[in-house]
Amino acid sequence: MNVLLVNGSPHPKGSTWTALSEVAKQLEKHGIDATIMQVGSKAVRGCIACGKCRDTGYCIFKDDPVNEGIDLLRAADGLVVGSPVYYAGPNATVCAFLDRVFFLKSAPYAFKPAACVVSCRRGGASASFDRLNKYFTIARMPVVASQYWNSVHGNMPEETVRDLEGLQTMRTLGDNMAWLLKCIEAGKKAGIEPPTPEPWVATNFIR
Repeated sequence: MNVLLVNGSPHPKGSTWTALSEVAKQLEKHGIDATIMQVGSKAVRGCIACGKCRDTGYCIFKDDPVNEGIDLLRAADGLVVGSPVYYAGPNATVCAFLDRVFFLKSAPYAFKPAACVVSCRRGGASASFDRLNKYFTIARMPVVASQYWNSVHGNMPEETVRDLEGLQTMRTLGDNMAWLLKCIEAGKKAGIEPPTPEPWVATNFIR
C-alpha cells in the first residue's frame, strides 16, 4: 500500500514538510509506503474550466505538476495534503493544484482515505483545515481523523518540532490512516465492495 503526501509549501523542508514527514514515518512503521510530492515551490496554473479533461482525464496544461499528481493519486491507496496557512487559508498553489487534480477527474479517487495537515505561525489553521477537507468530501473520499484538528504551529521547522501536541496529532493521523487502509484491504479480501453510486441528480438554484 502507498499513501501520496502532497507538500503545498514553497519551502521543501519547512514546517509543512516537518508535519508531513511525521505522518509518513508513522505510516512506514505500519508497513505502508509514503511518497511526498513537492508542489508548493512550482508554478501551478489555475483551472480555466475548459472541460477538456472530461474526455481525456488529464489537464490540457502539461507544464506543471498537475498531471503527474493525477497519476500518482490514481495509483495511491490514500492521500494526505499539506499546506501552510496564508491569510487564514491554504496557499494559492495547493488550491490551484487541487482544483485541477479534482475537477471532473475525481471518480478514480472515490473511497480512498484522505486527510489534510496545515502549518501556521499562530492563527488560521481551522479555516485552512476546513477548506482542504472539502476536496475530499465531494469526491467520496473517507476523511481520516486524528486526535485533534491536524495542525502544527511554528514559524520555522525548528519551532515546529517543539510543538509536541501537533507532532503527536500527526503520528495519530498516520496510525489512523494505516488502520483504515488495512480495514479496507481486509474488506476487499472478504468480498465487501464499495457502495455503487446513484446516478447524479443535479439541481440548480436558478430555474
